[in-house]
Amino acid sequence: MKHDLSNHGRSLLNRRDFLGQSATGLGAIALTSLLNKQSLLADPLKIDPARPHAARLPHYPAKAKNVLVIFCAGACSQLETWDYKPELIKHDGQPLKDGPPVTFQGPSGNLARPQYEFRPYGQTGKMCSDMVPHLASMADDFAFIHSLTSKSNTHGPAENYISTGFALDGFPSMGAWITYALGSENEDLPAFVAIPDPRGVPQASVNNWGPGFLPAVFQGTPFNSNQPIQNLQPPKSISKKTDLAARDLLKLLNDQHLERNPGDANLAARIASYELAARMQLSVPEISDLSTEPKHILNMYGADDTKNEVKADYAKNCILARRLIEKGVRFVQVFNGAYATAGRLNWDGHQKLREQYDVHGPIMDQPTAALIRDLKQRGLLQDTLVLWCTEFGRMPMFQKGAKGRDHNPGGFTAVLTGAGIKSGVSHGATDELGFKAVEDVHPFHDLHATLLHLLGLDHENLTVLHNGFERRLTDVHGHVIKEVLA
Repeated sequence: MKHDLSNHGRSLLNRRDFLGQSATGLGAIALTSLLNKQSLLADPLKIDPARPHAARLPHYPAKAKNVLVIFCAGACSQLETWDYKPELIKHDGQPLKDGPPVTFQGPSGNLARPQYEFRPYGQTGKMCSDMVPHLASMADDFAFIHSLTSKSNTHGPAENYISTGFALDGFPSMGAWITYALGSENEDLPAFVAIPDPRGVPQASVNNWGPGFLPAVFQGTPFNSNQPIQNLQPPKSISKKTDLAARDLLKLLNDQHLERNPGDANLAARIASYELAARMQLSVPEISDLSTEPKHILNMYGADDTKNEVKADYAKNCILARRLIEKGVRFVQVFNGAYATAGRLNWDGHQKLREQYDVHGPIMDQPTAALIRDLKQRGLLQDTLVLWCTEFGRMPMFQKGAKGRDHNPGGFTAVLTGAGIKSGVSHGATDELGFKAVEDVHPFHDLHATLLHLLGLDHENLTVLHNGFERRLTDVHGHVIKEVLA
């Protein structure tokens, strides 16, 4: 049989050329191996459009498999929770020397002491506020980062920055990035679930769980204990038998259509989304049915609190979050606090901070602490990374003529626990009055890089080409905060 050789093929028949090109090839193989070991080799994700949420391998062995984010919308004050400042108590009522005469919402007033007492907790003696006694009792399990900074002092853009890495709209949320990279361990539930507060959605709304320029299949699915996923069940006039028969026929037609259009990724993705919706008809009602939870669990979370309906509903959201993590959902984001309403429905305490935090504290504290404790008791914290955060901090002085604190992106606190996190540590610091981060200062990009690292993802190599730019969650920034890693 006659074979036509290319010019390159004929050159290999020459012994000198063959040996020379072989040496080059071996060198390339060695270089590729070294780059791969150091996670420096670009490896575009290979996602099957027919199974976009199938579990995928990380860049390197991971400490965490799942992520749970507790997001306190409205900017929960670091000075009333985790950042103890005895000098602020000492200088209560005095003006801040060289401080800004005007902040975000108007003229500055005098320095104001923390509105709650702080006391030592646990073996570490970590000073925490009386506003959050349940969470404070777990201080030995936590890693506190006291030196975070934001890029914005406005709620919407600041929420964008925390959730997407950018203050502008249109970028993928961290949950979308993570599920895009890793898929999910459960193909009967969404890979990414956002659980809005019972009082409403946060300021930046769907941006917090949106896909940005990633495929829409990686956006978060929002639902909570009070608001189930809409249009999941067929009309009551259609029997279960008829519904199942219709679904079987639809699958047959979809499979035949896909066979006639091989390689159509958009078609495969649409079919996959419809099939997930069909599976969710069974899985979501089951996981949302909290009537199977024992009374002691409902009591531990505060879900049976008949005197505080909002707290009970938020507690049910926390139980739902635990169930989703239990089922292998990759990324769960629980929101505490809703849209800006002068602090009535979230943590935006401009005018009456103490009065409003007396309401918000009990709603958030017991259920959130119970969620973390429950995950630990069930052994789920071994694989789950938990982040408590808010969009920025608050000023050490009151606003002039008010008893609340203005926005402060210059220094605030986040709390980590769970898989891969060192327990009982405090890292970074604001100044003696809690005004600005001054020690081991970290833009929130560093926290994003740390989350991805614990999931086995190199934040510099998790990129997508968009409009000519290699975009990533950490933009052109980000360093792993090694001091909080176990």
